[in-house]
Amino acid sequence: MINGKAISISLFTGAFGLDLGLEKAGFNTVTVVEKESDAVKTIALNRPYLQESAVSREIEKVIAHDLLLEGGKVLNLGRALHPGEVDLVTGGPPCQPFSTAGKRASVMDPRGSLFMDFIRIVKQIQPRFFIMENVKGLLSAPIQHRPHNMRGKNNPPLSKIEMRGAALQMVLSEFKTLGYSVVYNLLEAADYGVPQNRQRVIFIGSRDDEPIAFPLATHSKDGNNLPKWLTLKDALTNLSDSQPEFSKYSESRLKYLRLLKQGQNWRYLPEDLKKEAMGGAYNSGGGKVGFYRRLSWAKPSPTVTTSPHQKATDMCHPVELRPLSVRECARIQTFPDDWIFYGSVSSKYKQIGNAVPVQLAFTIGDYLYKLIQGNKPKGKQIAEQLSLFSF
Repeated sequence: MINGKAISISLFTGAFGLDLGLEKAGFNTVTVVEKESDAVKTIALNRPYLQESAVSREIEKVIAHDLLLEGGKVLNLGRALHPGEVDLVTGGPPCQPFSTAGKRASVMDPRGSLFMDFIRIVKQIQPRFFIMENVKGLLSAPIQHRPHNMRGKNNPPLSKIEMRGAALQMVLSEFKTLGYSVVYNLLEAADYGVPQNRQRVIFIGSRDDEPIAFPLATHSKDGNNLPKWLTLKDALTNLSDSQPEFSKYSESRLKYLRLLKQGQNWRYLPEDLKKEAMGGAYNSGGGKVGFYRRLSWAKPSPTVTTSPHQKATDMCHPVELRPLSVRECARIQTFPDDWIFYGSVSSKYKQIGNAVPVQLAFTIGDYLYKLIQGNKPKGKQIAEQLSLFSF
């Protein structure tokens, strides 16, 4: 801490959702790194003191010294921050699969992604803690995918990089090179007071081997010993949205949505219309629960996506014939009502859908802030840690 303030540096900042939660917990974000032009304008609109760093820039071209210098200016120190002075570095580097030519097929190799820039900056800044957020798929993804028709009998066994969980092992291996002790867990946002079912993997690293864990749940699905999960109705009650911004449905979509009630989807359409409505997706696999979906007031929202009006991930209002509005999605993501999003409707949807729910970020930040203050908050660790193998 500097002058009594817990200092945070934000990477892959997006619309500031993670940072808003950390602010609420007591952290002070002193510089940001974000590439999307509308997202940085959102940050600058709401946090003018971050205008110098809230410019579109690629993390690959950012050096740690610049971040430390920017942080020192925001804090009016008359100098750059020193490595080791920062309390927290945060970010959600994308580790999504990408395609390559030939038989290599899909690859999810953290070593070739922006994850390594997250590692680089943590190594140079040496924060007391780091938080990294990522998608659920990281827990089970191989680094290199082998097509199913090339597995089994008469084929060589899977190599280490082709095994489920290899990408996670690589992430943990890279964290180990930093000298940080790391815990990780798959968190359900609804368990922490977010009116949405949204699962994300959270990594917390400690430079000084402090006893880190994860905050205890504050809500539960069944309500045993804890308040029940918050619902869509809880989220949108008293929302002032007199001129809602949303993407309009086509008449071909409205034809079927008019026939559905809240909590229903395409499976509730008349039998003679199901195949017509679904088209080629009718014979595809999977649950397809998001097609022609009208949300229920009585349940948490499904995961807010970057396009809540898409056919396969429909988020139609329970009673109105429209997708959820920009402000409704922001409420579900627990952004404050006075947070301004810059850009087109589609850009605002994207910024909101990509964000870490503010309330989830607060519970994690509150746990770490108490630890920094010398308290010992109760927490939980992941039930099982995977053993590392070398690459």
